[in-house]
Amino acid sequence: MYEDYFGLERPPFKITPDTSLFYEGGKRGDILAALAYAIHRGEGIIKVVGEVGSGKTMLCRMLQLKLPNTVEIVYIANPSVSPEDILFVIAHELSLPVGKEASKHEVMHLLQDYLLQRHMENKQVVLFIEEAQGMPLETLEEIRLLSNLETDENKLLQIILFGQPELDENLAQQSIRQLRERITHNFNLDPLTQDEIHNYLNFRMREVGYTGPELINQSVAKKVEQHSDGLLRRINIIADKILLSAFAEGTHNLSPKHVTAAVNDSAFNQKSSGKSSKLWWLGLLALAALAIALYQTRSQWMPLQSADMADNRQNVVINDKPVTDIGPQVQETAKPEAAKVQNSVEIQANLGAVTQTPEPVSQQTETLDQPIETVSQQTQTAIPPTQSPGCPCSHESGDRAGTSRVCASTGG
Repeated sequence: MYEDYFGLERPPFKITPDTSLFYEGGKRGDILAALAYAIHRGEGIIKVVGEVGSGKTMLCRMLQLKLPNTVEIVYIANPSVSPEDILFVIAHELSLPVGKEASKHEVMHLLQDYLLQRHMENKQVVLFIEEAQGMPLETLEEIRLLSNLETDENKLLQIILFGQPELDENLAQQSIRQLRERITHNFNLDPLTQDEIHNYLNFRMREVGYTGPELINQSVAKKVEQHSDGLLRRINIIADKILLSAFAEGTHNLSPKHVTAAVNDSAFNQKSSGKSSKLWWLGLLALAALAIALYQTRSQWMPLQSADMADNRQNVVINDKPVTDIGPQVQETAKPEAAKVQNSVEIQANLGAVTQTPEPVSQQTETLDQPIETVSQQTQTAIPPTQSPGCPCSHESGDRAGTSRVCASTGG
């Protein structure tokens, strides 16, 4: 539709592999050369891994074209083959005369004889397996047994596994470790960068007959990279719709808005929502994990708290007992205080009685004189008396002045 408008001979961005438009950037050319070299050297098992739409099929087709006629290729596109059938499938691809009632052992002997014959003719046989990540592990183990067919110097059968990253996960299993140990070369098809996308799009436009100025600039390539993740199949789908959008607008100046229109018309517009949904699920899982952790912590903390509360209750009960037992002590302590109050009341009553019935002064004087006489008698008994000259009274040596006053009062 837009080919005549842009002066193109054929569509430049079809998603089917077109070997005439093979792009050697993004290390694709280097990997292709390395694969051809490994096969020429007669290496055993080779593995090529790339994401969906990264160009594995294109690389496989290019390798078939690059290999010389002395290399015979067995191509298996459907990996869903049982271990019992894999030998029959390979024999069929090699056009070997296998009877319907032939056993697995008989087919193995036919394959070995055929491979030895090819080796004597200085030819090689290479087995290509696409989508190898979908092949059962038991079938891969049968293929490993085929790799044991060899002479003293060379392998009779070489095997190349093309698969998605899940292939590495399958080969990492312990049950398939013998096959993993026999892999001599590993290649990875990385996504294209912005610069590589820019070169790839303009390269394809030139290859299909475009002769005008550069049609795709870096801003367009950047936008394409954001929505394609650098995968060739997505790049082709977006680029095809970019040209269609520009043709509908009647312009040769491609811009990021044409990329946006192309993306909105494809499944890539769900990329952001898919990411947000993934983030939402991750957030939900994080909250669930936090809730479980809090619940477990609470279940471990509650028994300890209950034990502490029980201990506190016990301490309160124990501490409350002295409070209840202190009643008798308060009563015991209160008794003397009550007695004191009672005595005080009695004293006040006595004072009141004294006030009401005062004794005669003479009687009070006699009463007060009695202690003085008693003290005087005690003093005379305790201290020997001294006699002053000319005084018939007895005195203490320290009371001469007082005695003199007494004597003077008595006239002695």
